[in-house]
Amino acid sequence: MSMTKISPIRTEELEAIATLTAAPDSLSVHLLRGENKQEVLAFLAERPLHTVVMAGHIRDNGLESELNRGQFHACRNGEGRLEGVALIGHATLVEARSEAALAAFARLAQSCPDAHLIMGEQERIERFWHYYAKPGQLPRRVCRELLLEQRWPVEALEPVPGLRLASLAELQEVMLVQGEMAFQESGINPMKVDLPGFSLRCSRRIEQGRVWVWMEDGRLIFKADVISDTPEVIYLEGIYVNPDVRSRGYGARCMSQLARVLLQRTNSLSILVNEQSQRAAAFFDRTGFKLRSCYDTIFLEQRGA
Repeated sequence: MSMTKISPIRTEELEAIATLTAAPDSLSVHLLRGENKQEVLAFLAERPLHTVVMAGHIRDNGLESELNRGQFHACRNGEGRLEGVALIGHATLVEARSEAALAAFARLAQSCPDAHLIMGEQERIERFWHYYAKPGQLPRRVCRELLLEQRWPVEALEPVPGLRLASLAELQEVMLVQGEMAFQESGINPMKVDLPGFSLRCSRRIEQGRVWVWMEDGRLIFKADVISDTPEVIYLEGIYVNPDVRSRGYGARCMSQLARVLLQRTNSLSILVNEQSQRAAAFFDRTGFKLRSCYDTIFLEQRGA
């Protein structure tokens, strides 16, 4: 687990922030509704690599759905133009084009009772935390991650005939692996704290055709989840190679084949890799992914825990 600290903002930065946020009356924040969908997607498409998760939620579920595990909000300037879009809920994600919009979303997020994590580009998240945190408040943990992207398939490796979309028959194997990966990242095992909800989310992803697996003799050898699927970017998570078969090239073969399939319908693939996981970073480098940015994921203390 990569643990890092939130850096304090320097005095000169605070002075700049004060100037930028001195006129909050020029901004308005409101809940987004279904009729805003195309406007919001166009706004997010200006930076697709960094907004793919929000765009994926909207494409899958719309702006108003319990499946988003939160609510979408907009920040507009005095002329009514979007300056920011945020999903505030279990996971808080923010796309803000001004410091004032970032501050407005942070203040709004303070009242969210179900907040579990805040994720985004490192510098932006540090500034968001400055506005969000109460005096003396500390994160439960902070994970520094590398945003990687692949735009073109690498040289084809030996094919994997068994790589396919998962079926509900593999739900238990998928849940066990995904639960352990979530625990390693966040310190919370969804199998223990929210088994019904976790099972529902995993089964829904399988039914959507978003989980790829390679099963052999009843064992899960490889798994990858398509979290967000947009024309610009497909965001992957939960990439797993069975420890018993690592260093044999199986993972690279699966990723090479999967990338070639997915890049037929999108411009690029993206993933987040723990900064301290040099082995994982080397694996994705070999399979054609390139470093694009550094991200922070802040895991929050659970209220009432």
